[in-house]
Amino acid sequence: MAVFTSVSEADISAWLTNYSLGTLLELQGIPAGIENTNYFVTTSNGRFVLTLFEKLTADDLPFYLNLMSHLARHGIPCPAPVSDRHNRFLGELNGKPACIVSRLSGRSVTQPAVAHCTAVGAMLGQMHSAGLSFGDQMLNPRGAAWRAEASHQVLKFLPPQDAALLESEVELHENQPLSGIPRGIIHADLFCDNVLMDEGRVGGLIDFYFACTGNLLYDVAITVNDWCMGAEGKLDAERSRAMLSAYHAARPFTQKETEAWPMALRVAALRFWISRLYDLHLPRDGEMVHAHDPEHFKRILQNHIATAHPVWL
Repeated sequence: MAVFTSVSEADISAWLTNYSLGTLLELQGIPAGIENTNYFVTTSNGRFVLTLFEKLTADDLPFYLNLMSHLARHGIPCPAPVSDRHNRFLGELNGKPACIVSRLSGRSVTQPAVAHCTAVGAMLGQMHSAGLSFGDQMLNPRGAAWRAEASHQVLKFLPPQDAALLESEVELHENQPLSGIPRGIIHADLFCDNVLMDEGRVGGLIDFYFACTGNLLYDVAITVNDWCMGAEGKLDAERSRAMLSAYHAARPFTQKETEAWPMALRVAALRFWISRLYDLHLPRDGEMVHAHDPEHFKRILQNHIATAHPVWL
């Protein structure tokens, strides 16, 4: 259960007096999520999601909340933060920074089909286009410096062959970074569990708390590596082309992005291999969530390395 900080009905009822959201009808903990405490909140005015931030600080959060507000105003189905009576998105509840956002329709899929990949590709392209007019920037907290430091910390846990692969791939991307391609706001974690599908359409993009400024193609690669992955860590050609074509129709790829695609897939796989290794071998104190298997993204990375011409449009 991803409820690290308990909130009672009395707690939320008192907190809601700062908002114009009506009276509390129901409070329900949300089991999904690994970083924050989340509750479904139903009031006389509608359905919302309450989030208490367990690791991000009040200084970290304005970027993410302002970004979601910006995207929602531009027609992207993402959680829209609700401002309080003092026009602030961020408050405090039970000693933690907290916000309340709109609740979106749909549910995540575990076995995406071609139609799902088409819908998500189009929405990701629309989100990237909408993000271009967002004025704030955020350095990628999981960028090259993090890859170097985190990989150094996990090397001692790996067999020699895996350690050699990790070191060589980190060095490669440090020396040959993605450059000269469009940058903007990226979600950076648009896995299947962060998209709500509603009768074939995207009902919501959620969990923007890894969002940052980065290469748009890298965000596409992260998404393809999850949504379009087939057996044994190899891309499914039909789903991949469906996602890429739908994205291209919403925000056309440049020639340099076409050329950079193989490296984008590799660095996206590397990022999640490292993070899963780190979570497995160096879990945070009090971590209550089962670590994902790092072998999954190691296989994906190895297949990308072995593939000279990965699936494209």
